[in-house]
Amino acid sequence: MAQKGVHLDQETFSCSICLDLLKDPVTIPCGHNYCRNCIKTHWDEEEKKKPHSCPQCRQTFRRRTVLVKNTMLADLVEQLKKTGLQAAPADHCYAGPEDVSCDVCTGRKLKAFKSCLVCLVSYCEKHLQPHFEFPAFKKHKLVDPSNKLQENICSRHNEVMKIFCRTDQQCICYLCLMDEHKDHETVSAAAERTERQRELEVSRLNIQQRIQDREKDVKLLQQEVENINLSADKAVEDNEKIFTELIRLMEKRSSDVKQKVRSQQRTEVSRVKELQEKLEQEITELKRNDAELKKLSHTEDHNQFLHNYPSLSPLSESTDSSSIRIRPLRYFEDVTEAVSEVRDELQDVLTEKWTNVSLMVTEVDVLLPQPEPKTRAGFLKYSHEITLDPNTANTSLLLSDENRKATFMSQHQSYSRHPDRFTECWQVLSRESLTGRCYWEVEWRGEGVYVAVAYKNISRKGNYSECGFGWNDKSLALRCDDNSYDFVYNKVKTPISGPRSSRVGVYLDHRAGILSFYSVSETMTLLHRVQTAFTQPLYAGLWPFYFDGDSAELCKVK
Repeated sequence: MAQKGVHLDQETFSCSICLDLLKDPVTIPCGHNYCRNCIKTHWDEEEKKKPHSCPQCRQTFRRRTVLVKNTMLADLVEQLKKTGLQAAPADHCYAGPEDVSCDVCTGRKLKAFKSCLVCLVSYCEKHLQPHFEFPAFKKHKLVDPSNKLQENICSRHNEVMKIFCRTDQQCICYLCLMDEHKDHETVSAAAERTERQRELEVSRLNIQQRIQDREKDVKLLQQEVENINLSADKAVEDNEKIFTELIRLMEKRSSDVKQKVRSQQRTEVSRVKELQEKLEQEITELKRNDAELKKLSHTEDHNQFLHNYPSLSPLSESTDSSSIRIRPLRYFEDVTEAVSEVRDELQDVLTEKWTNVSLMVTEVDVLLPQPEPKTRAGFLKYSHEITLDPNTANTSLLLSDENRKATFMSQHQSYSRHPDRFTECWQVLSRESLTGRCYWEVEWRGEGVYVAVAYKNISRKGNYSECGFGWNDKSLALRCDDNSYDFVYNKVKTPISGPRSSRVGVYLDHRAGILSFYSVSETMTLLHRVQTAFTQPLYAGLWPFYFDGDSAELCKVK
């Protein structure tokens, strides 16, 4: 018999009042069983509000029933005790060292189901029932179980802290408000929680947006890896076909090109994957931060929320991914074109052109942009010595200082005729073409100047709307005078604000399509930045205003 009893539901032999094994079990008229002392105490408490009732089924009795011992159940409980069976809730229902325990349970305590911020007591599910049944408890605030309820009590006054002092950034009680915090800025803890909750939600939205952006960037980078591999594979295949047509010397060159392409392919793929890993790490960190914020946002205890809010880890600096741009499959095709040219010009030309082949491979730059420098010293790392091309100078411009300075003169200069010369606009282009990352500075004097970049195929004849810097789609320019700045492109003039300076810095990242103009004095101030796609090499351009002596000079920078 005892052996079979071991398999019974343990809760069958527990008292629903003390939640422990039945002691001196009695049965009341509705059929439920209790410890004699438990039901007696329960009915003693109900004495003033007859009729008496069953704590489980709530059946009422007109008069207090005489409690009679349930001998069969008592014998069974005794047998169960001898077998070692503990008729109680399952072990997982009891509170462990890391759990919040019920403050009402006697003996072995059950896990708390809720904590009450008014009672400052934690309850198991059974002892929590009065909070749902009696009107007096309806306004009590129930939260997830917490071991830190006592932190809601003021250590000085032993009162509940329901006020937040913004001056001292701490929770206080109403007695503190009348004492050392009397003249401080205070609000209710609930009001402060509401405001901080809004801030938290904004932070979460920012994090979620960054997660979406980083995930999108990771996908773009994966696509970039595939594009690099496809382009590199195609370049290798095409070059092998070309070199098979050549003699043994050409076969050696083919091997060299193949190795260079593969080497650059590995370098570029490695760079992409490195940034990809950084972005994935950032996503992991952002998700972790979002989880922390989410957990905090769901904290129902205002004081705990405000206590933990300042300790949140600040967000790490975002990985710069604004430069990620997927381009058509044009990474290594220029290599193939260069090799074809070598093939056509044969062995004598091969020696001269081999440098071009190597350069085309190494110039493949997938992650186009490096971050734009922040200081003048950073820009000077990309400084270029640029000179002016006399063959492009309008005859009203006098070139001097080793062809770095252009000055407007009312008397025409005796330049020879040349198809590259500007005939109507008082302009001049640089001799050097500009690709990659470049920086130069222009010092101007007089009424004003256009500081420009232009494609080589800009028109050289016609009025300013056809060939003037900025007034067509072949050039971009910053117009400077003593009173204002304007950015000019394709007949559109945009006013620009910024500190006046006689020196303008120009930063070009040709591959990234970035062109920036800076006012240069003791500090550098960004005037205007353009993000576009340059399809040809650019040339620096100067257009001094039309008064004698107006000048612009390409500076030697150090």
